Amino acid sequence: MTQKQLDESVAHLKTKGFDAPEIGIVLGTGLGQLVDEINNPIEAHYNHIPYFPLATVEFHTGKLIYGLIGNKKVVVMQGRFHLYEGYDFADVTYPIRVMHQLGVKKLFVSNAAGAINLNYKKGDIMLIEDHINLQGGSPLAFKNVSEFGDRFVDMLEPYDVSMRQKIEEIAERESIPLKKGIYASVVGPQLETKAEYRMLKIIGADAVGMSTVPEIIVANHLRLPVVALSVLTDECDPDNLQPVNIQEIIEIAGKTEPKMIKLFKELLKVI
Repeated sequence: MTQKQLDESVAHLKTKGFDAPEIGIVLGTGLGQLVDEINNPIEAHYNHIPYFPLATVEFHTGKLIYGLIGNKKVVVMQGRFHLYEGYDFADVTYPIRVMHQLGVKKLFVSNAAGAINLNYKKGDIMLIEDHINLQGGSPLAFKNVSEFGDRFVDMLEPYDVSMRQKIEEIAERESIPLKKGIYASVVGPQLETKAEYRMLKIIGADAVGMSTVPEIIVANHLRLPVVALSVLTDECDPDNLQPVNIQEIIEIAGKTEPKMIKLFKELLKVI
């Protein structure tokens, strides 16, 4: 990755009409309905944006969408990238750097995840308070990283405290049940074994997924305040484990998403 590549990506999007977005939003697996809330949308497909990777997961649409939600200019990433698709950390996080360079001041991230905490159930929403990186690498581990920000990035509070508090207040006001917890990120794409679920519980994870952490690390590198929500789509009880049903996961994500959209839309009004 070079600054020249970022400049070319940003220049292309500006010619499409992506004008000074304030908020960046990353949509996770099965979480695409938020785009219906965007007024006057302008779309840029990933395969038309210079140096952008392509989304290869069949239920991830690959485009950036710019427009208004309420009175806020947003750029929404419909379809994210994963290590399990064969991309590296630079590819996975490239869109975050592009959104930041476009002018985004805050970042909202969502994902679909499995519940490790057995008090959490399918269809719950979890506000991510902290994370455990089990992906075996870092999006900051490249030679010229210091050209883009500090090499050694503090991760004391990777998820913005102020936005987390606002999400909690909104959830209470709107009577939306909200869990809080720690998200563990693994490579995938295979699901975890029973022994791996037991390990994740022992090390303190409340939920597990295959995304998000690289984007959060890069957001912190860019000093871009970020908040993240997990939609819990399956229950990972090693003593009562059922075969994975990807279609059911997508359906649960779709049913729960309106609550997540409500939280994000209300947050947009108060930041």
